[in-house]
Amino acid sequence: MTGRVERKAAPTPGREPPPPGAPRQEPPRQENPRQENPRQDNYSQDNYRREGYRKETTTRRSGIKDDRVELQKLLDVIVEGDTIVTTEVSRLTRSTKHLCDILQIVQDKKIILNIGGSFVVDCSQGKMDPMTEGMIKMWGVFAEMERNIISQQVISGMKNAAAKGAKIGRPEVTKDTLPDKFWKYYSLYKKGDMSITDFAKVIDVSRTTIYKYISIAEMD
Repeated sequence: MTGRVERKAAPTPGREPPPPGAPRQEPPRQENPRQENPRQDNYSQDNYRREGYRKETTTRRSGIKDDRVELQKLLDVIVEGDTIVTTEVSRLTRSTKHLCDILQIVQDKKIILNIGGSFVVDCSQGKMDPMTEGMIKMWGVFAEMERNIISQQVISGMKNAAAKGAKIGRPEVTKDTLPDKFWKYYSLYKKGDMSITDFAKVIDVSRTTIYKYISIAEMD
């Protein structure tokens, strides 16, 4: 998902505005414009409001999720008069229920929704045209349907592969397949010369994984 909040900034001294009809200069595109890495941001909401900012938030989390942190930050920071810019409806969400919630926020906060640069929904009056709302929700239905079809195809492919004898998922870990590095430091851990945290760090796994390895090693 990609979303931006745009605000008009004061013109830079000494820089003339482009003449009418001049082509708009677009920023360089990312390698994957539909899903990008989240950007760390330590600015507070007050700093953004005070400086007349353009805030951009990106995330790689699936649009089917409705608990995406970066999207929630965007929805929290927008105020009346802002514009949310997204490449397409599916980048906001692939859930029709969540899309309805977002559209309600757009109307309640009296903001503008720009979809793909060519479809602009002005809710500065606190309401949305019924035809426009219906069209956006229709896009949302198709986005959710596309996601469900992909999910079903993946599940079907996994079932077919399993039926043909392919092993699906991570290989099972047993005593015989525990990493050699684990056994190298396991005795130190058992003697109390190494903490569980150090044990996990030295073989480069999480504490959850090291506990799993230990339970497998101590199985009868």
